[in-house]
Amino acid sequence: MSQPNPLLEIRFRIPFDQIRAEHVEPAIDELLADAGARLEALAGASGPRTFDNTMRALDRMTDRLDFAMGVVRHLEGVATTPELRAAYNAVQPKVSAFYSSIPLHAGLWKAIKACGETERARPLTGPRRRFLDKTIESFRRHGADLDAAGKRRLEEIDVELATGTMKFSENVLDSTNAFELLIADEGQLAGLPETARAAARQKAEEKGQPGWRFTLQAPSYVPLMTYLDDAGIRERVYRAYHARAASGEHDNRELVRRIVELRREKTRVLGCDDFADFVLWDRMAKSGERAARFLDDLHARTGDAFQRENRELTAFRREVEGADAPPLKPWDFARYAEKLRQAVYDFDEEALRPYFPLPRVIQGLFAICSRVFGIRVIETPGVPAWDAAVRYFEIRDASTAELLGAFYADFHARENKRDGAWMDFLIVGGPGPGGHEPHLGLICANLTRPVGNRPALLTHEEVETIFHEFGHLLHQCLSRAEMRGQSGVNVACDFVELPSQMMENWCWEREALDLIASQYETGEPLPEDLFAKMKRARTFRAANGQMRQLGLATLDLALHRQYSPETDGDPVTYTRNIIQRFTPVQLEPDHSMITGFMHLFSDPVAYAAGYYSYKWSEVLDADAFTRFKTEGIFSGKVGREFRDRILALGDSEDPAELFRRFMGRDPDPRALLVRCGLIPEQAS
Repeated sequence: MSQPNPLLEIRFRIPFDQIRAEHVEPAIDELLADAGARLEALAGASGPRTFDNTMRALDRMTDRLDFAMGVVRHLEGVATTPELRAAYNAVQPKVSAFYSSIPLHAGLWKAIKACGETERARPLTGPRRRFLDKTIESFRRHGADLDAAGKRRLEEIDVELATGTMKFSENVLDSTNAFELLIADEGQLAGLPETARAAARQKAEEKGQPGWRFTLQAPSYVPLMTYLDDAGIRERVYRAYHARAASGEHDNRELVRRIVELRREKTRVLGCDDFADFVLWDRMAKSGERAARFLDDLHARTGDAFQRENRELTAFRREVEGADAPPLKPWDFARYAEKLRQAVYDFDEEALRPYFPLPRVIQGLFAICSRVFGIRVIETPGVPAWDAAVRYFEIRDASTAELLGAFYADFHARENKRDGAWMDFLIVGGPGPGGHEPHLGLICANLTRPVGNRPALLTHEEVETIFHEFGHLLHQCLSRAEMRGQSGVNVACDFVELPSQMMENWCWEREALDLIASQYETGEPLPEDLFAKMKRARTFRAANGQMRQLGLATLDLALHRQYSPETDGDPVTYTRNIIQRFTPVQLEPDHSMITGFMHLFSDPVAYAAGYYSYKWSEVLDADAFTRFKTEGIFSGKVGREFRDRILALGDSEDPAELFRRFMGRDPDPRALLVRCGLIPEQAS
């Protein structure tokens, strides 16, 4: 007797060890039919319309399909195979077409409007009123009132966008994996730390190759660019990284142009002139113009410090190498910046690695969250996953032991896994027959791997990455929203980064570091002198870091608000010219980072016209953390208020009101400028 298809049933302990590529198409076909039948039943139901029989039913209508596609999409990103990719490619267009059809269904639209016009709906307040009003507005904005021709074109656009963005992601992964650098002569590794050498040696051994193997994955790329003496090798690797998916069989150039064009056409079909305005209507910025003004203001505040930092770096190279030292090239900046930091602060980032073994960092992270948010995080062994290195944890309330959520953690790079770090959810919890049902999520990263018997020794930036993604996870797992569509990370993208970036602040506090940092062999805490150097160096070249983010955000808005292929030509050249204004050195003609910019093109909307959100949320998190700085970084009172007033509420209230309720006022942008060292603390 054949085994049942594991994608057809929502199970909290997902049987990842049983899911195969051949399960995908039959399961999705069946679930599409099921979701379609639910849609028709909801639209055609007789009797009075109520919030429960209409809006709550809509909220749960696609649960089974959401779950199965979420699992398949996740597996394609972390454990891809040719067979799985083919299966995912086969189902994605029809799934996209179905989701696009929901707001276009005349009967469903009539049912939702009827629900909103009933006497029972008039007195609705709070989260239910917000859910009803936002649903009606979202349906309007996604074509519910279009004529038949407009609806057909909108469905075609959405299918093509889903296919194109999926192909974009595949091209970035394949292009990244297509590059390797093998070095046989150890003399060419001069300057490279021992941790990076050992990792490169292990990478070579895993491939049965001699010498040292380097790739474009972050744990390999970043140390090489930061420390390697050989400028020729740095140049080769830099050029390869910034030309990913820009030529050959994995070329994303045409996809970038086409995706932007489709987004603009979709906006026009829906009666809006500006794509940014279209996607930002329910976010804190509200419009592309306001987002652009926000970026321009930060750019003006950052410009002088940016110029000063770069003059200092040029002067430093000349001081070290003589007045005739050549101008800095793009592949020189990380290396000379690190040398300058060592010279000015007597601080080497690599000196921190022995104090950040991954097991200790995870243990400390959970201890901090226990103190601050009143939770316990417990590892549960033996739960099936997609890779042997994946771990599974439960999150329980410290007082009641209630299971709030659970998550998988996949920390290290693999060639069958996409680049970057992210959080996602597989099951959205909420009110159920037996109480509040728990959430199920995951966090993924591409951190430094263990070498031999030594644990993974992380950079401080990698530690921040773990805290960041765990902040997203807490936002979902601590959500108590009544409606699934309002839970946790289902909030505006310029608010969703608040909890994640907020968590990074603990990585800079002495008392918190005592929990997450200890020498991996001796257990000794982080030495005070090393901590002091690290703190002093925190704002080193902060203006350059800020300018880079502002450049990417400005590029994003320009591409989605102003770019025209007829007048602006090649999108790679167009975006390179924009990013040049935020870059301290002349970019090379082959610089084409836009073809690998996953944030903008990895799904039909992603962070398109929304990359500014990172800086917007930084303003929020820098300001919000001042409460912890004032009342205690482990304050259970402040932590509980953050949990109850922000994390638990998701999108059930306006995010600006949630922030005001936590802080007692609107955000103060000066907190970010102080943290970056751009204005003195007393000026705040």
